[in-house]
Amino acid sequence: MRLGVLDVGSNTVHLLVVDAHPGARPLPAHSHKADLRLAQLLDESGAIGPDGVDKLISVVQEALQAAEDKGVEDLLPFATSAVREASNADDVLARVKAETGVELQVLTGAEEARLTFLAVRRWFGWSAGKLLVLDIGGGSLEIAYGIDEEPDAAVSLPLGAGRLTAGWLPADPPEPEDIRALRRHVRAQIARTVGEFSRFGRPDHVVATSKTFKQLARIAGAARSAEGLYVQRDLKRESLEAWVPQLAGMTAAQRAELPGVSEGRAGQLLAGALVAEGAMDLFGVETLEICPWALREGVILRRLDHMPTA
Repeated sequence: MRLGVLDVGSNTVHLLVVDAHPGARPLPAHSHKADLRLAQLLDESGAIGPDGVDKLISVVQEALQAAEDKGVEDLLPFATSAVREASNADDVLARVKAETGVELQVLTGAEEARLTFLAVRRWFGWSAGKLLVLDIGGGSLEIAYGIDEEPDAAVSLPLGAGRLTAGWLPADPPEPEDIRALRRHVRAQIARTVGEFSRFGRPDHVVATSKTFKQLARIAGAARSAEGLYVQRDLKRESLEAWVPQLAGMTAAQRAELPGVSEGRAGQLLAGALVAEGAMDLFGVETLEICPWALREGVILRRLDHMPTA
């Protein structure tokens, strides 16, 4: 059947259409994406303002039309941290349902981490052993660890690249003292969670997902996306540490000229790099591998797992 996943994230609203059935890998058929940056549209009270809600409804309507055009039979709509943490989340969800008919399922941070972990496990298989999975979104950082398809530990921290950029790095290029303050904040937040994971022992394989990690790997020399899904892409901590001060000295426009960096995400790449560097350092990771599957694929796989096979 043809499934659609509608992901209302902190940076983008992304419709992914796949052809899928139980027991087979989902095959991408269409992608429809709109930059919305909900995490940056919150007012001082933490609410998504009227303009932001109007934009969200418009984008959801466009995605619905795209899903219909592509013959989607079953739509799986969900929202992550920007909606989850908005002070007016219930009102936003009610308006979206009333005006589009879409009932967004709001995932908890732990659910995000678990579903992303499932996607990574299915991608790499059982031979990957104990996995540590890192995922930097626009609003949050998810960390999960385990040897099965359900992680032994899964946490979500408010360390998304968009959130941190808006809250900590107002200048372009950022002020050195702001960067130092953000670095301290990021590492203090991550350090609180390390003990929860270290009791399980060292992972056999460390994996990262998300656009932020993909872009960091690309500027550090990983293969272009045009070379295909199955090319191995790694990010070394040594390379990342060398890039952080370079990114810190650049404007958003200058970062957008780097290989693989989109104009829409260039402004938040430094914050993402500080989170990635902090996580790799505090978890003692020298090299991690980029996984092309992440949360959206995890949602699809979980849906397929609950479909009848006959």
